[in-house]
Amino acid sequence: MNVSTSALSLTVADVDASRAFLCTHLGYQVAMAGDGFASLTREDAAVDIVLLRKGTEVLPAEQRDREATGLILALTVTDLAAEEARLRAAGAPITMPLREEPWGERLFQMTDPNGVVVQLVEWAAADGTEDPAVRVITPAAEHVTVSPNATMTGLAAPSRGSAELSTWTVAMEAGATGPEHSVSREQVWTVTTGTLEVTCDDRTEKVPAGRTLVLPADRIRRIHAPERAEAHVAMRADGVASVPGAEGTRELPWAR
Repeated sequence: MNVSTSALSLTVADVDASRAFLCTHLGYQVAMAGDGFASLTREDAAVDIVLLRKGTEVLPAEQRDREATGLILALTVTDLAAEEARLRAAGAPITMPLREEPWGERLFQMTDPNGVVVQLVEWAAADGTEDPAVRVITPAAEHVTVSPNATMTGLAAPSRGSAELSTWTVAMEAGATGPEHSVSREQVWTVTTGTLEVTCDDRTEKVPAGRTLVLPADRIRRIHAPERAEAHVAMRADGVASVPGAEGTRELPWAR
């Protein structure tokens, strides 16, 4: 047997709703469509999908009233965390958040308007091979967080391959000043461009490019850029921020 292509046929109540979901969130394109029917495809290795309206006479009589329940459409992707972030930002219905199984499978699930479960998967060790000795992480647009005072670009983080540490870069324009806050873990800042003025415990240190500053955990600090500046920051990955006078803590999304 030689299989040239493959397709999954799904019987649903609302063909248009599933078609819109798959095209909007998962990049499928309509190859053919008609009344109560749509054939969807992608240009990569993803399985083609045929959508048939429940009750259509194209199906044998004993199959016409069945719907696509109890199955999972699983797609293996690269950079799973970035896909989850993209889909959350787009308002996709994520019904099971990102998690990692003991056997090395990382996954999250969505459910389309007809109840079809779509699972995106990434394997920590594909095909039984060992984990690589080193991981090379390339910054991407989806790892960038822009605040009113700075731009943070996430590098290493648990969602991008590190086990214990998070690292990121910070860029601040001339005159920018961050809010007073504390972080639950020690941070190490190495200024790579310009100069930063860091106030901690009522003491201000001017840190020029090439110098490294260690900020202790749970100390109120404020960071000011008298000129445009950039820095590289390292921290244990579980650190969270607190703002004086505000309740609760805040995650650092670029460090997760």
